[in-house]
Amino acid sequence: MPNGFFGRILEVDLDALKTRVVEFGESEARKYFLGSGLAARRLFDEFEEALGPLHPDSPLYFISGLFTGTPLPGTSKLSVCCRSPQTGIWNEATVGGHWPAEFRRTGYDGICLVGRAAEPSYLFVKATGVEIRKAGHLWGRDTYETGELLRAEVGDRARVATIGPAGEKGVLISSIIFDPPNTRVAARGGVGAVMGAKNLKAIVVAGDPKSRVPLADAKGLNAHLKEEVPRIRKATQGLHDFGTSGGVVTVEAFGDLPIRNWRLGSWPEGARRITGQTIQPGMLDHHYACYACPIRCGKIYKVQEKGLFGHGPEYETLGMLGANCLVDDPVAIAEANELCNRYGIDTISAGAVVAFGMEAFERGLTATAETEGVPLRFDAPSMLYLVNAVGRQETPVGRLLGQGVRKAAQALDRGAEEFAVHTKGLEYPAHDPRGHVSMALNYVTAVRGACHLEGLSYFLDRGVKAPDFGYVTPPDPHRSDDKPPIVVNLQNYLSVFNPLGMCKFLFLGGIGPVAIGRWLGFVCGWDMSMPDVRGVGERLFNLKRMYNVRLGISRKDDVLPPRLYAGAKPDGRAKGVLPDLGNMLYQYYQLRNWDDEGIPTREKLDQLGLTL
Repeated sequence: MPNGFFGRILEVDLDALKTRVVEFGESEARKYFLGSGLAARRLFDEFEEALGPLHPDSPLYFISGLFTGTPLPGTSKLSVCCRSPQTGIWNEATVGGHWPAEFRRTGYDGICLVGRAAEPSYLFVKATGVEIRKAGHLWGRDTYETGELLRAEVGDRARVATIGPAGEKGVLISSIIFDPPNTRVAARGGVGAVMGAKNLKAIVVAGDPKSRVPLADAKGLNAHLKEEVPRIRKATQGLHDFGTSGGVVTVEAFGDLPIRNWRLGSWPEGARRITGQTIQPGMLDHHYACYACPIRCGKIYKVQEKGLFGHGPEYETLGMLGANCLVDDPVAIAEANELCNRYGIDTISAGAVVAFGMEAFERGLTATAETEGVPLRFDAPSMLYLVNAVGRQETPVGRLLGQGVRKAAQALDRGAEEFAVHTKGLEYPAHDPRGHVSMALNYVTAVRGACHLEGLSYFLDRGVKAPDFGYVTPPDPHRSDDKPPIVVNLQNYLSVFNPLGMCKFLFLGGIGPVAIGRWLGFVCGWDMSMPDVRGVGERLFNLKRMYNVRLGISRKDDVLPPRLYAGAKPDGRAKGVLPDLGNMLYQYYQLRNWDDEGIPTREKLDQLGLTL
């Protein structure tokens, strides 16, 4: 057996109710790692354009990271990969918690789902075998209820990944919820709808407690961790204390917070009312850690008077369902967060479609006939109404917004695209590219659409150091001409995180490609230098771009939405700032050796060892 992985993908045909094991070897793992890297290679090779994202035969992959289930800190992740029903292109939704490590104890590295079950079903994966069980009694239930019922059915130690009513009904912004109510989420791109289209309610895993990922140098790794873990813990103390929710005030001060559907530039009092430092003392029940993580950034909140209990809202939720909807009531945001988790909805996209819906009503593009007589305003009652409407899919406005802002804007027409904030169909997370212009380039070139996690260049603007790259002094966040090399370097580097199962917070913990190369030695016995690690990342970024090229993606799609491209903020630190995207993109294509249409050249693909 090789070190670091088992070399086994469980393939499940839900039509035929059959399973088989597909094996892969060390050369493939070394070239693509696991997670979204191995999934990208498989999905590219299996690609059939005629199969739409919701076609039963369109594959859905769950693949753990190469480091997942090992003692390495912050390596709990698994990638859910498919063609997105929301965007129509490449999608990876990554999740942590404890489900991924428990899954690896079953002796598999991944699952590939094809087909559609004849009736609602769930998959039960154990070290001793696989069962496809009936789930009619679970269909229609929210994720919290489903998790509770399944644990009672198969045992408390089992880990549950489930869709809610939104995924069952094909809501295009639906997610997959892992281990509710602790709730880690594979959120973006509509992966819940893909699972629902397969008539699959849940995947339950219960591994062998004695099973371990084979390590090349366990003794050396343990000695290394005695030094590394305390350093990471110290560097990420703020995340332990408040999670990402503690950053709202700082983000607002940078002009980075989306406010009132991205129209305003300053909201200091509102930011103070919803930041973690303000809301946590009255809501925190306990801290929560993902598997093998010393940071413990998760926060389980309890609001007795509302009957709320579960994972508290993170920064992105506070930004999108709070500031972007002009809601400064933390209890209302916590309630909306729990509703999204119960329905199985991505909170980033939820905040985007809710704010879009509010502005559409304000402009007269929708009316009370579509909202059960409810007049929509930028306030908490309207926000909660619309979250419920999307989750239940019982009203015209709920069905409209459940498609995401691009399709909603196309349906409304009459200029709605002017205030629909997305790139390639994926709504923007709560980081404004006018506050950090490097993010404009990140957003338009990210392979799954508007994604902040593929580059994270705004970290550098705020003083995070990346010494392996020579980035030790914060760049000017509003200057465009020096950003393309930064974006290329960080995209290549961060492209190995999901394939390795690494949390992006390890970037804040000072883990660079040199450290990753050392970790690969401990786990797999591979001798990989910093250029080797970055080379894998570059290979994967280009491979995913080529997947999208097959679907017609090119320069024409690498664009900012009108509101962020031509509408400067009226106040705040980023007042008047607009990214110089044209020049940045020109330089970016040259650095990547892509042609003028944004397509990787044959020379570049050959250099990366990509036979496509």
